Amino acid sequence: MAPPDLDALVAEAVRACEEAGAGERPDRIGRLAAAAGVAERLRALADDLVDDHVEQCRLHGRSWAEIGTALGVSRQAVEQRYRAAGGRCEPEEFAEEICTAVAHMKEAAVRHRNNVIGTEHVLCGLLAENNSAVRLLSSLDVPADSLRRRVQSSLTVGASQAAKRFAWTPRTRKVLTTAQELAAEDGRPVSCEHLLLGLAALGRGAAAAALAEASAGPSALARARSRRPGEGWADRV
Repeated sequence: MAPPDLDALVAEAVRACEEAGAGERPDRIGRLAAAAGVAERLRALADDLVDDHVEQCRLHGRSWAEIGTALGVSRQAVEQRYRAAGGRCEPEEFAEEICTAVAHMKEAAVRHRNNVIGTEHVLCGLLAENNSAVRLLSSLDVPADSLRRRVQSSLTVGASQAAKRFAWTPRTRKVLTTAQELAAEDGRPVSCEHLLLGLAALGRGAAAAALAEASAGPSALARARSRRPGEGWADRV
C-alpha cells in the first residue's frame, strides 16, 4: 500500500478549514491549524498501527528482544514503551467485582498460552460472571453468554506457555485509563461497567468490534446508563 500523498493531505487540510467556516478568502493560519490536526491524526494512526503489531507479536509468544530488533531499538526501550507500568493503581481504586473479572481474564490468557492481557481477554473476563458490566449489557438485551462465545472465538493460541505475570497491552492500557477517567467523573471506584465502557470507547480491536456488532457501542451504552438515574451504586456492583 502506497503512503498517503502529500497533495491529498494538503487538500484534506484545506477542506477541513473550509468546513470550519473560514470563508472564501484563504485563511493561512486556519489551514495551518487544520494541517496540524491532520498530522496529529496520522501520528496517532501510525502509533496504533505499531501498537497493534506489537500486541500481536506478544500474543503469539515473541520476545521483547525480537520486537526491539524489528523496531530498531533495545529490548529495554521497547519493553519500557509497551509493557504496562506496575504499581500505578492502588487497590482502593477498584470495586471488588474487578478482582473476579481479572482472574477470568488471566484464565483466558493461560488457556490460550498468551502472556499479555489484550482487549479480547478483558471482555471475556468481564462477561464471565454477573457484575455491573453484564447488567449494563442486559439492559440493552445483549446476552453475556453469546457475546462471550463470540469474542472467545477471536482468541488465538500463543506459541509459548503463558508467563506467571501478565502485562496489559497498549490497547488495554488505554481502556484502563478511560475507565479510570470515567470512574473519577462518577466519584466511584473503577468497576466492570467502567472497563466495558472503556472497551467500547476504544473503537478498535476484536472486543470493540464484538460490542459494536451486538449493538452495544459507546452511544448505546451511554444511553443505557442514562436510563438508570434512580439506581444506586451499591445495587450495581
